[in-house]
Amino acid sequence: MSDPHSERDGHTPRDTAAPGAELWSGRATNRYQWLLATAGAACMALGIQLAVDSPWTSGIAPLLMSVVGCVAAGLLMLYGTLAFVHVAVRIEEDFLEVRCGHMGLPRRRILLEHVVDADFAPRVTPRHWGGWGYRWRPERGTAVVVRRGEGLVLSLGDGRKFTVTVDDAEAAVRVLRDRLSAGAGSVAGA
Repeated sequence: MSDPHSERDGHTPRDTAAPGAELWSGRATNRYQWLLATAGAACMALGIQLAVDSPWTSGIAPLLMSVVGCVAAGLLMLYGTLAFVHVAVRIEEDFLEVRCGHMGLPRRRILLEHVVDADFAPRVTPRHWGGWGYRWRPERGTAVVVRRGEGLVLSLGDGRKFTVTVDDAEAAVRVLRDRLSAGAGSVAGA
């Protein structure tokens, strides 16, 4: 007989998960980042065009500075946007892993033994964190923000917080709280 909750939210029941198996996974995507990636590609194309077909007669130094500036700005924009077009969050028996972008970098793995609590944040915005991407603010902690919307907030044992924007964050909080209470029960029973 199947668990009606697992059919509703699309996640495997925790009791039947094999050791080392994924308990929950979620993603968040920001399609608007592709516009910034296009601007980065345009900057790179301009730099390459300047290098190949230079009408500049004022010298090599201004041309070189323009080419290097355009290519560098384009590369920074491309990496900065493509790395944070989406985020994937995975919860397994012992850890939570956050992977950004298509290459999975930057990546953060948090052992569940370091997690004290998990909370649902109904509205996480880039404005509160200073923009998109991997962010750190002394008063708020660390965050991976790829879009505005719901998120998962972890309270860590050292007093720091880690926030990540992800779809269906409420289900992630339920899984983490179940896992944390199961871990606390096994420590108390030992």
